[in-house]
Amino acid sequence: MEALKIVPRWYIRYKGVNSFFMGLTVGAIFTIYAVLDPSIFSLGGVLLAIGMLVVAKYYEKILNLRTFFKISLFVELVMLVLVLWYLVLPYGITTALFIYAGYQLTFMFGSYLVRAETLFLNRKQILSWLDMAKQAGYLAGMLVSWLFYKALIWIWGIEEHTRQVYHLHWILLVTELVIIWLLLKSFQTRKRRSDVAIFATSSRKR
Repeated sequence: MEALKIVPRWYIRYKGVNSFFMGLTVGAIFTIYAVLDPSIFSLGGVLLAIGMLVVAKYYEKILNLRTFFKISLFVELVMLVLVLWYLVLPYGITTALFIYAGYQLTFMFGSYLVRAETLFLNRKQILSWLDMAKQAGYLAGMLVSWLFYKALIWIWGIEEHTRQVYHLHWILLVTELVIIWLLLKSFQTRKRRSDVAIFATSSRKR
């Protein structure tokens, strides 16, 4: 039997790049959602609140390291699907609805992920580094997206917002693949102590 352990140095890098991704998407989201009716956001907010209540109800069962890893990976895979979807079908209300629903699905686990981080990375110094990495990544993402949009205008003459957002999604794709790789590096397996003891005992009997 193998148990999971979290590797703080890799997890901090993962969250930093994750926040970089979110910083990149700030401007893009407003462009993608522009075709949606305002009432959709109200309904989405209600469904999000209900979803978060359901997740919170099961904290006792899901606040463990293995489930934390699975939910984290699920969230990142959802983000990867959203990016790929936009690259294949970039424009229209269907795409906007799909991406909005996908983001709401990931936001459902937001509070859970924060609670789990605090639980499993329960050293003050590590939590401090984690929050600094998040803020630095988010700021870097917004700065890079701003520079990228300006470069599209100044160098390539691309001023249409939808085209700018489409090109940004190639950067988002690479970033999300890096995020998933860092997430996998952040969790490692280890043998349980009881299993090690059983193995040692059986070896002595031989």
